[in-house]
Amino acid sequence: MVKYSFDKSKIKVLLLEGIHENAVQCFRENGYSDIECLNGALSGPELEKKLHGTHIVGIRSRTELRKEMLIRSPKLLAIGCFSIGTNQVDTLDAKLLGIPVFNAPFSNTRSVAELVIAECIMLMRGIPEKSALAQKKIWMKSLNNSVEVRGKNLGIIGYGHIGSQVSILAESMGMNIYYYDIEKKLNLGNARPVNSLNELLKISDTVTIHVPSTELTRNMISRDQIALMKKGACLINASRGDIVDYDAVAEALRSKHLAGIAADVFPEEPASNNEPFVNELQNFNNVILTPHIAGSTLEAQANIGLEVAEKLVKYSDTGSTLGAVNFVQISLQPNTSKQRFLHTHKNVPGVLRELNDYFSSKGINISAEFLQTDPDIGYVILETESELDYSVLQDLKNISHTIRARILF
Repeated sequence: MVKYSFDKSKIKVLLLEGIHENAVQCFRENGYSDIECLNGALSGPELEKKLHGTHIVGIRSRTELRKEMLIRSPKLLAIGCFSIGTNQVDTLDAKLLGIPVFNAPFSNTRSVAELVIAECIMLMRGIPEKSALAQKKIWMKSLNNSVEVRGKNLGIIGYGHIGSQVSILAESMGMNIYYYDIEKKLNLGNARPVNSLNELLKISDTVTIHVPSTELTRNMISRDQIALMKKGACLINASRGDIVDYDAVAEALRSKHLAGIAADVFPEEPASNNEPFVNELQNFNNVILTPHIAGSTLEAQANIGLEVAEKLVKYSDTGSTLGAVNFVQISLQPNTSKQRFLHTHKNVPGVLRELNDYFSSKGINISAEFLQTDPDIGYVILETESELDYSVLQDLKNISHTIRARILF
């Protein structure tokens, strides 16, 4: 019998879109040597070719991993989104293929929050318009529509990691903080929740948005919502491009109902710096347009590189899915003395019994077993003290409703 071993040198890691060197260092320090790094995003046949032999892939926001691409990537074990959002991946389809998706929900929180506060001050002082005119040789020294943020109302839509950080920074500057979230959240400082989005819009001098893109949030800020905002209010969107109806925003800027807007995300964004960027908001002086860089600071990218890489390494080494956005959560310590089996299957009755019956029929004692399920899948980790060969893995894959099976040591 030839003992099966987990050889990290055979795990292919592909990192796209200039992911920080911290990620590479993390993989290397943990024994992974086959690492390919590319600065740009990939798509179509080029992406498919690269993924064909890849076990772990890391992407940022411009590379999309959709169902058909995932199906054509048979060796893919895990996906790392080196970002907060995971909209660029069909996460449900990945789960049904046994592929956990990891992200970095915390690492760029401070960077985004700082930019939002800076934009809030700039908009409420009318700086974008004055700057744009000054560059056109027009001297507009005026205090019209220029106010301090102290004592003004900041309305935060979405009181999660970023929204709450914005809250803390804004309160330290003397702002009154109100927030709306569909889930009950713990108030930080003197922040106060409101009962509805409409209520928040009516009382806020500046509104900032920090929600994910879902069926509930797409175009959640459109004509009707903007009409509820104070005349002369400002709007900031550093969340997702499809949350705000920018055509409606343009109308509100023309009518001077809104005093200004800052937008970092857009429904359609260039795939690279070599492609042109076109948006209707470019016709206005009183806007701040940034190229999806709210979380793009050196500190944030370094933190993200390490956070996501650590999760990917832990999953590959131990089977731990802690932190996956689309998978049931199991977290175990590294396996030092036992043989570990990872088995993902459709969540139907009888699969766990078949697994246990298989080991029992071979006279193999199961020393530990961990199972988590959701409506779609079951994920079980089994440990034995036996030294089993590759044929066992093939047998596990042949069990009914198996999605994916691996052996670890």
